[in-house]
Amino acid sequence: MIFALTTRWNAGRHARGEDMIEEILDMGFTHVELGYDTRIDLVPGVRHMIEQGAVQVNSVHNFCPVPMGAPRGHPEIFTFASADRRVRELAVTHTAQTIRFAAEIGARVVVTHCGNIDMPRYTEQLVALAEANEQYSPRYEKLKLKLQVTRDKKARKQLPYLYEALEQLLPVLQENNIRLAMENLPTWEAVPTEVELETLLQHMQTPHVGYWHDMGHGQIRENVGLINHERWLERLTPYLAGMHVHDVLPPGCDHVMPPRGKIDFARYKRFANRNIIRVIEPTPRTTREDIVEALNYLKECWGDDTSTELDGKDSPSQAENL
Repeated sequence: MIFALTTRWNAGRHARGEDMIEEILDMGFTHVELGYDTRIDLVPGVRHMIEQGAVQVNSVHNFCPVPMGAPRGHPEIFTFASADRRVRELAVTHTAQTIRFAAEIGARVVVTHCGNIDMPRYTEQLVALAEANEQYSPRYEKLKLKLQVTRDKKARKQLPYLYEALEQLLPVLQENNIRLAMENLPTWEAVPTEVELETLLQHMQTPHVGYWHDMGHGQIRENVGLINHERWLERLTPYLAGMHVHDVLPPGCDHVMPPRGKIDFARYKRFANRNIIRVIEPTPRTTREDIVEALNYLKECWGDDTSTELDGKDSPSQAENL
């Protein structure tokens, strides 16, 4: 079973793309996901490593490379569902650039965040209450209801913006044979929810737009009582392009390396064994030793069969789960 490591882990420590990739290869990886903080000065070295056959890039995290003029890399510098029209236009423009870059380096999936409903961040307050052992208290339930009602009301305006952006990007995706995969996020303010995503993907009816499942984010959503993590992953599996793999210390501390958190990874083996991309996603502060331990643990937990691996050349229309 092939696992990639995100360059989000070490991009900030390197001035040369070759050094960034070599550090990851030395840990036993053969594939990487280029993270959203991949600077333009790292790109020549990354291209060189790809051309030499030293590494394979199967996924790129929007926006990549970091857009010119941006103060730093971030997946939500611009978002499709923003209430600001100019921000939406920039999101489409820079995502199109990421898609073309992904095609140039042989990747097949661009992972993207879609935005947030313009409202207070009540999910963070729910997590804080859960940390204080007040989950399902009257105060907690009142806040959760307020979160859901407020979001339902405001989402009606912003959701159409996401549909519009995807329709604009579809010709670019088709031309470059790239799949845009929308990532689930840990907060209920994020766009889209699981229900919204399923409806959107049924509407789009294209192999060029899909779902990216973040294990940690899904678990946090369950921990605060928003969804059933496993059930929704199963329901969205027909659209699954790949997953970010990391663990969670309840209720809301994610990007912990397995098996140091509380996710029962054995329960998710049937999803991981599909023909998808798997990316281990630590923070830049994570130690090399913890990442290697996670890689070995996941291979043992999910198996090391490579018979269903994609070779990086399959088009979205050829993926078995479409």
